[in-house]
Amino acid sequence: MVVSRNPLGLETGDLVLLAIAVLLLLVGLLWRSRVEEYARKLAERAGWCMLFFFLLPIALRLALLPNHPAPAPEMYDEFGHLLMADTLRHLRLANPAHALPQFFETFFALQEPTYSSIYPAGPGLVLAIGWTLFGTPWAGVLLGVGAFCALCYWMLRGWTTPGWAFAGGLLAVAGFGPLCQWTNSYWGGGVAAAAGCLVFGSVPRLRRQPRRRDAVLLGVGLGMHVLTRPFESLFLAAAVALFFVPLLWRRAEKRLLLKVLPETLIVLAPFLGLALFQNKAVTGSWTTLPEALSQYQYGVPAALTFQPPATPHRDLTPQQEMDYRMQRGFRGEKPETLASYLLRLEYRVRYYRFFFTPPLYIALVAFLFRLRRPRFLWVAAVGMLFALGTNFFPAFQTHYVAGIACLFVLMAVEGLDTLGRWNAGGQEAMRLVAALCAAHFLFWYGLHLAERWNVSAALRPYETWDAINHTNPERRQYVDRKLERIPGKLLVFVRYLPRHMFQDEWVYNAADIDTARVVFARDLGTEANEELRNYFPQRAVWLLEPDYPVPQVTWFPRPVASPFLTPR
Repeated sequence: MVVSRNPLGLETGDLVLLAIAVLLLLVGLLWRSRVEEYARKLAERAGWCMLFFFLLPIALRLALLPNHPAPAPEMYDEFGHLLMADTLRHLRLANPAHALPQFFETFFALQEPTYSSIYPAGPGLVLAIGWTLFGTPWAGVLLGVGAFCALCYWMLRGWTTPGWAFAGGLLAVAGFGPLCQWTNSYWGGGVAAAAGCLVFGSVPRLRRQPRRRDAVLLGVGLGMHVLTRPFESLFLAAAVALFFVPLLWRRAEKRLLLKVLPETLIVLAPFLGLALFQNKAVTGSWTTLPEALSQYQYGVPAALTFQPPATPHRDLTPQQEMDYRMQRGFRGEKPETLASYLLRLEYRVRYYRFFFTPPLYIALVAFLFRLRRPRFLWVAAVGMLFALGTNFFPAFQTHYVAGIACLFVLMAVEGLDTLGRWNAGGQEAMRLVAALCAAHFLFWYGLHLAERWNVSAALRPYETWDAINHTNPERRQYVDRKLERIPGKLLVFVRYLPRHMFQDEWVYNAADIDTARVVFARDLGTEANEELRNYFPQRAVWLLEPDYPVPQVTWFPRPVASPFLTPR
């Protein structure tokens, strides 16, 4: 037990219990007093609430900047989205193929027929907007998360009362705001989640009273999701169709719905067109997805070909450890079987804990009593559809199903509402669960806000929100700082040791390689390297060897022929 330095002599455990007790007391007192009444009044004003929920997660995350600076990309997916953003900032969907592409091959980037990211344009577009307006792509991440929290409140207004919609907005900020992985990475979860809010907020409104505005928003939501998660968009479209199936037997309602359907299709068409234009620009074919071409050229995604040791190795990164555990039930080279499908599905249930703080498990149990109503049975069916559909793909991350994140929030608030309606102590139980959710968030957010305190350091191994960057990738930042101190334009050859874990990739470049200040290239041997040296004659050449405990960055002169070796 780490003893905290404080005049009371309290240990870490004592401080934890004391902090939880104080937080519960404060939350209970405040919620029962004027705050609850003020929240009810604010919940009725949709515009102000949306502005509030847009700004709140952004402000909370910016307040943590002294201890947790803007995240630096680390995973290959993040570099792929950043390449897409950089490409869009050059006002193009693809970059010309480089003259020497063999030196720049890397994860999730095509080199031929164009030099391009394999990812769709949606996440990159939001990153590019933030990058252009505020000088950093992370601004796009914050804009996406803020939009999701605001639209989550709007979506809930279509399903429940304004008060519960406001409570759901708070749950969205707590669960997907400043401490969430989506806010502290470049994987695009907020964009897909915002698109899902537009879709699932429009459908109940269209069913109650078909209006042109909601039809347009439905088209925008579907289009945004197509540009973000094309594969999962099939399930999203199926969910929308399933929602309106009962109207086929109601002639009057069906006629009203068909009147606004063209607006949805007209709005959706430009998004589909952009997706097709990206395919054409990147792959040369209107119907070939960049990711499909990457799989054809390189095989299955590299993350699936990782062959772990017989037991987890202590040197594996968390991402590699995750890949190892996922592949216990599936390996990319084996044919799919029902057993492997079910084993993978059973394992992935753990991932859905990401969408709920622990106190909300009680609300989920209460939500089961809502399934007697058809619309909530549909909500559960959509969740199952996404879980079963995405399970066909061998890899999984939480942002794959970000489009239904708002439905998980709906399940939580409906469960709390159900809990509060129970006669025997239901209101008290509901308030207790809500207070525990608030205390859970405030406790961990407070510790991150006071990162330099001993108690925060002592509790770090136990935190439930561990996606926020305590430190950015130290090895990459060490290399970046060292290269920043070297003047002029640089060509950096990357040389790996034989024991290199190939997922730990370092060859990532800007959209315009030739004009970038630093160009990273693979070390392909003395003879091959000479060709690239001649291509960049004005650049200082350095060698990066990242596999040492401290990455080595050294000057890389041309090899000098020995004077004792003369040609015959």
